[in-house]
Amino acid sequence: MNYLTVENIAKSYGELTLFEDLSFSVHKDQKIAFVAKNGTGKTSILNIITQLDTPDSGQVVFRKNIRMSYLSQEPHLDESLTVEDTIFNSDNPILDVIKNYEKALLNPEDEEVYQRAFEQMDINNAWDFETLYKQILFKLKLDQLDQKVSELSGGQKKRLSLANALINKPDLLILDEPTNHLDLEMIEWLEEFFAKENITLFMVTHDRYFLERVCNEIIELDHGKLHFYKGNYSYYLEKKEARIEQYESETGKAKQLYKKELGWMRKQPKARTTKSKSRIDDFADIKHRANQRRQDHEIQLELNMERLGSKILEFHKVSKAFDDKLILDKFNYVFQKGERIGIIGKNGTGKSTFLNILSEREAPDSGTVTVGETVKFGYYTQKGITVKPDQKVIDVVREFGDYIPLKKGRQISAQQLLERFLFDRKKQYDFVEKLSGGERKRLYLCTILIQNPNFLILDEPTNDLDIVTLNVLEQFLLDFPGCLIVVSHDRYFMDKIVDHLFVFRGEGVVENFPGNYSDFRVYDDSKEVIQEADDASKKEKKNWKKENNIKLSYSEQKEYKSLESKISSLEYDKKEFEKKFLNPELSTEQINELSEKLQKIISSLEEKEMRWLELSEKQEG
Repeated sequence: MNYLTVENIAKSYGELTLFEDLSFSVHKDQKIAFVAKNGTGKTSILNIITQLDTPDSGQVVFRKNIRMSYLSQEPHLDESLTVEDTIFNSDNPILDVIKNYEKALLNPEDEEVYQRAFEQMDINNAWDFETLYKQILFKLKLDQLDQKVSELSGGQKKRLSLANALINKPDLLILDEPTNHLDLEMIEWLEEFFAKENITLFMVTHDRYFLERVCNEIIELDHGKLHFYKGNYSYYLEKKEARIEQYESETGKAKQLYKKELGWMRKQPKARTTKSKSRIDDFADIKHRANQRRQDHEIQLELNMERLGSKILEFHKVSKAFDDKLILDKFNYVFQKGERIGIIGKNGTGKSTFLNILSEREAPDSGTVTVGETVKFGYYTQKGITVKPDQKVIDVVREFGDYIPLKKGRQISAQQLLERFLFDRKKQYDFVEKLSGGERKRLYLCTILIQNPNFLILDEPTNDLDIVTLNVLEQFLLDFPGCLIVVSHDRYFMDKIVDHLFVFRGEGVVENFPGNYSDFRVYDDSKEVIQEADDASKKEKKNWKKENNIKLSYSEQKEYKSLESKISSLEYDKKEFEKKFLNPELSTEQINELSEKLQKIISSLEEKEMRWLELSEKQEG
C-alpha cells in the first residue's frame, strides 16, 4: 500500500541548487532511513514532504485519509499548556471518544447518549489510553504532567514532541534525528517500541546502531542523485562500497573509508546477545579486548602534539552537589597517558558538570582537581560556535590556527583539515551564515582540532553530524595519541573510539568499567539476569509451598493497569445510576429499566474486580 509519492521535486536557494528531479515513494510497513551529507538538503526534503515548504518544481502526493506525524528538530509547542494538556490537545480520534464519554457523564439522564459513549470506549480500547501515554511519558522522563511547556528545557520539549507523535499512532511517522536529546536507556526503549509497533517510518538519523536495528531500507542522497538499498546499515555499507568502486574518480579516500567501516562492522559481535556469568567475573578479558581494539588500528595521521608530562589530571576526593542533588561523592581518579574514556548515564546525572570541573570551568564543592602543566585542553561543548558577521569558513578556522603539526616535519594546513572534514575549496570561501546546522558543528570541530590539543573533551560531538562526517571524525580520533574523554549517546561512536567507561548512576555514584559500550550492556544485562535469578531462588525457597509463583506477562501487566481505570469508571457509573433512583417521579417501568442497566454495571464491575484480584495475587505471589 503506497502512503506517499515524491515526484521530480527540486529546491534551490538563489544560485545554490540543493537537489532536482528527485523521486521516491514510501509504502506501508517500510522503515526508511534517509542518509545524506550535512548541507545537501535533508531537512528541506523533510519540510517538503510534511508540507511545511513547497518544492520549486515537482509534487508530493499522499494517500487519501493518511494520518501523518512529524518530529522536527525544533519542536513547535504551545508554551501556555501543561505536559498533559499538550498530549490531550493533539489530533487523535481516541481523544474524541474520551471527550464524548466525559460529556455523557455530565448528562447521565440522556441514557442513549451515555450508552453509546460507553460502548465506544470499549470498542476503541480508550480505557488503555491513559496507561499508554503515561508509560511513554515516564520512559521519556516527562512524568511531571502538570509542568508548563514554557518551563521545559530544549531536550524535554523535543521528547514531549516525540511522545505526542508516538501516542498519536500515525500511519506514517516522519522523524528528524529522533535520538537527539535521548539518553542511552531511552534510545534502547525506542528501538524496542518500533520493533513492536506497526508504524511506517521515514527518518533522518546519524545513530548507526539505531539505523541498523530499526530500519529495513536506506535511501541515500549523494551528489544530487538518490540511491536505494533494501537492507540495514551493514547492507548499505557493503553496497555503497561496491557502488563507489564503479566511479574511478571517487575510489580514493571514500572507498577506503567505507571499506574500514564495513570491516569494523563485520568484526563486531552483536550487542546484548550473550548473557553469561563468566563475562561478569572476567573483567581482565574485557580489558584485554579493549586494548587490542586500539592496537589493531592502523594509524594514518601521526599527529605531533605537545608531549604530556608524567602528571596529567588527578581527582582527589572531589565532591559536587546542586541543592540536594549529588553529582560527585569523594571521586578519585588519576588519568594516564593515552586514556580514552567514554562517559554514559541518564540525563541529569551530572555528565556535563563533570566535564566542566575537569576542564576547570567549574569548581568542586570539596576536594582537589590537579591539572598537569603540559596539558592543553580542547573542549567541544554542546553550545557550538559563535561567529562574527560576514566571516568565511576558512577565516574562522585560521583564527585558531594555521596548521596541525605531524611527525617528520609534515603538517596538515587549515585548508587540508577542512577538506578532510568535507569542506571542499569552494565551500571554504562561503559565508558561515549560509551553513546548515550540521555544517556549523563540523566547522566547530575543526576549530577545536586545529589548536592541536593533547587532551580532548567532547560533549555530545555526534549531534547533527551526518554519517560520513562521523566516519571521518572517528578515523581522526583513532589516530589521536593524547587523552580523550567523550560524553555521547551514540553507542556506535563510543564502541569505536573508547577503551573504558565512567558510568554515572546518579546520587554521586560513578563506576569505572574496563570496556566499551557493547561490553557494558552485555555485562549489565548479565548482572540483572543473575540478580533476578538469585532473587527468584530466594523467593522460591521462602515461598516453596506456593504453586503459582509466576510473575505477570507483558499483556497481563497491561491488562492489570487498564483494569484499575475501568473499575474506577464503573464505580462512578454505578453511583450515578444509584442517584437516579432518588427521583420520586420514576414509573415502575423506568425503575425496572434502570435496575437492568445498573445490574449490568454491577456485574461488569464484579467481573473486573475478580480479574484484578486474580492478577494482583499472581503478581504478589
